[in-house]
Amino acid sequence: MTVHLYLSLIPEALIASMLTPEEFGSYYAVGSHKKLHGQAIFIEIDPEFRHEFFRIDEGMARCVPHEDNSPKRSVYISAYRVLEHLPLSVMRKLYLVTAYGQVLGIEPSSELPVLDTPLHMYQEISPVQPLIASTQKPEEFGRFITQPKDNFTHLPAISYVDLRLGELATDPEHGAARDLPYTFIDHIRECLLEVRNKTIKNKMVNRVQPIEFPYRMIETGIYIANQEGVLIFPMPDRDELRDKYYRWWRSANL
Repeated sequence: MTVHLYLSLIPEALIASMLTPEEFGSYYAVGSHKKLHGQAIFIEIDPEFRHEFFRIDEGMARCVPHEDNSPKRSVYISAYRVLEHLPLSVMRKLYLVTAYGQVLGIEPSSELPVLDTPLHMYQEISPVQPLIASTQKPEEFGRFITQPKDNFTHLPAISYVDLRLGELATDPEHGAARDLPYTFIDHIRECLLEVRNKTIKNKMVNRVQPIEFPYRMIETGIYIANQEGVLIFPMPDRDELRDKYYRWWRSANL
């Protein structure tokens, strides 16, 4: 059986597994006993990747079938400072998994989207999880966070997602919230107004924001940034999700 390497983003971990990405996603989100449910986001890593920080060969060697010949589901190689030691070049597909185990694979791209809205909101996923209001476009935000010359509180690497703001992206004071699911809209408005009207580029909306968020609120995609650059896993538009990935889309909106 083939042994895969997966970078889990929720929580951050490097995992070896004999499960295919679809099987691993269902197992990781739902669990083997069908009791615990939770979103999962992970990236398949080139199985040839090696780094002295990780004991990858030892972890993969432990991936052997059980006595009944069922595959070894997971061997945790590391759960600490994983993202910062992974080059962008070893990252393959990213998988968004619903709480009900439906899996959507997204190919990486170096082509970053062109956005004309002045305001943005980012959910940082790993290694930290605050919610941020920003005037920076997604790639600018990633570079800002990972470049020490620009930011006292920089990180060596970060994963994050840009979330939909609807009318608040252009008019945070009077724009209609409509179907935005955020429970603290007034506070989000205040933070967006502050970054728009002051010289600061970013404002923390919530420092302990839960990582899970409605997948339908992803604006352009999931981003990975480090000092090499910025990689995006672009989110398909809603029509494509309804037409081509209906079971995943329906599961994501339950």
